[in-house]
Amino acid sequence: MSVSLAGVRVGEVLRVARLRNASDVHLCGAMAPMLRIDGELERQQTLEPSAEEVAAITESLLDREASQTLNSDGDVTVALSVPDVGAVRVHAYRTANGTSVAIRLLARDIPALDALQLPPAIGELCEKPYGLVIFAGPTGSGKSTALAACIDRINELQCRHVVTIEDPIEYRHRSKRSLITQRQVRTDVPTYADAVYGALRSDPDVMLIGEMRNAGTMHAALTAAETGHLVFTTLHTGDSAQTIDRIVGSFDGAKQQQIRLQLAQTLVGIVCMRLLRRGSGAGRRAALEILVANDAVRNLIRDGKTHQVRNVISTSRHAGMQTLEGHLSDLVARGEIALSTARAVTERPDEVRAPDHVLE
Repeated sequence: MSVSLAGVRVGEVLRVARLRNASDVHLCGAMAPMLRIDGELERQQTLEPSAEEVAAITESLLDREASQTLNSDGDVTVALSVPDVGAVRVHAYRTANGTSVAIRLLARDIPALDALQLPPAIGELCEKPYGLVIFAGPTGSGKSTALAACIDRINELQCRHVVTIEDPIEYRHRSKRSLITQRQVRTDVPTYADAVYGALRSDPDVMLIGEMRNAGTMHAALTAAETGHLVFTTLHTGDSAQTIDRIVGSFDGAKQQQIRLQLAQTLVGIVCMRLLRRGSGAGRRAALEILVANDAVRNLIRDGKTHQVRNVISTSRHAGMQTLEGHLSDLVARGEIALSTARAVTERPDEVRAPDHVLE
């Protein structure tokens, strides 16, 4: 990291961001850098780079191939390791005002599921012999970190061959009890779908597909799950019903019933995540909707009645399921998050209940 940002090396900006527990750094031409801290953007007024400086910083972060991709496609994402900062994910993209950069600071170490305070049902999903597990939620909701923790749990406790397919590789896993092999899209293989079908010939037990971006990747993921592999992946959807509908709706009408049958047969669970600022003001807490596929859920998927899935979740807490609103209510009751914060992240704020000692 040798390029200066208004007299300050960009590595130093990232080190400040790490010290302040920022999740992201934004560099946009002729604007002071902005840090995202506990979900909120904060401008760093002491630094105001020019558009030329941001372009120079971008060039310093990208290798020749990534720079060519930025020039041809208008955006590119790479993973890097920065001294004294650790792993970061860099997304560079062209705008009307020049090049901008969004840098995600990844956890220094892969966190354990327990450290993330995720419910026991998440750990149970890691023990399934095969099937499809989907982590859903908006960007920055903790999906990648939760997936890395799931893979680490398998790596710690099970002897399995785990293949990860990512764009880019964010968390580097070291083989422990399991064998971990990691492939990067556009570097090791052209597309997610190509990587999945290729991995099926490498004797895998578990596959992590960084994101199901299109119908081709979705079909590959369903095929992998259908042929006896445990598949973890992500989607940018809000809840379980939306996740199911997004998958089915990605295919032509004539294929949708077949996809419903495949999804009903292979789905193991859906975890929908949100990250919220803690009530103390320091740090963030994950709130989750959890669907565990049982016979009732499979029948609803098969019959195209996904609007009824939430009813099953609401009445199946004994099976490890929970609605987002139910979990938010629990977090508010324990004082972990504020009531207003909880209600702001759901489309059903009236279902987030306040404990008796908290005024509505």
